[in-house]
Amino acid sequence: MTSRSTLLLAGALFASPLAAQQANTQADYAAAMHREHMNETPTASPAAKIAPRMAVKGETVVYGTEGGKSISGYLAKPSSGATGKAIVMVHEWWGLNDNMKAMADRYAGEGYTVLAVDLFGGAVATTPDAAMKLYQAGMSNISAGERNVASAVAYLHKNGASSVGTVGYCFGGHWSLRTGLAAGAGVNAVVMYYGAPITNATEIARLKAPVLGLFGGKDTGIPLDSVRAMEAQIKKAGKAVTINVYENANHAFANPSGQAYDKAAAEDAFAKTTAFFKANLK
Repeated sequence: MTSRSTLLLAGALFASPLAAQQANTQADYAAAMHREHMNETPTASPAAKIAPRMAVKGETVVYGTEGGKSISGYLAKPSSGATGKAIVMVHEWWGLNDNMKAMADRYAGEGYTVLAVDLFGGAVATTPDAAMKLYQAGMSNISAGERNVASAVAYLHKNGASSVGTVGYCFGGHWSLRTGLAAGAGVNAVVMYYGAPITNATEIARLKAPVLGLFGGKDTGIPLDSVRAMEAQIKKAGKAVTINVYENANHAFANPSGQAYDKAAAEDAFAKTTAFFKANLK
């Protein structure tokens, strides 16, 4: 495991105080996520086993480039045809595995075109140690990650989306919010499941979309005080935000992978997510 001191040294090499602060925070969250998932394996949770409500079809697509290399993701849509309502979905710390693709199918079954992005360059983890390394790599270059997710939003708009929402789990919860920051007015709704909060006012000022946050009250990896600090900054920026805390749920309670699934919390969160998208994606 990479030591915290090594990560902080890397952060010190970043160009700006904000970047150094982010590196410090990211080191803390990387360690926290490893602690939360240390006894888990990325097998499919019940969330990934629920069949879509309508027939869907999926394919691998190239949605952008970064550093001269193509970026591929998984595109799912109703078999009856694409709709104007679209979602960018960001994977958890295990990567864009088959469980995430099954989750994309489930959202497509609600009538959306869903692009599940890849922030790990095609890599997927099978152990917590490997996942932590991918998490750290994915958080080491925020600018590149934001270009990645902004490309996904642009791809959907270019291919007929009239509105775009974002959703992500764990690592992807943080990046769902970042997608809203990076794409600005191109995003119409942001849903983040227990992702690392963003509390910097300058960053939050880029947000144009309403936010739904879904968190576990027993999550020791994402402190609720940081969630409330993020909520306050979003409100201060004049944007709508709703934070739902499931008091008895742990971290990763709705993840498509792993063993932390909480049926009651996950089903309620999914219902709130789809209702939020229905209200904000036109």
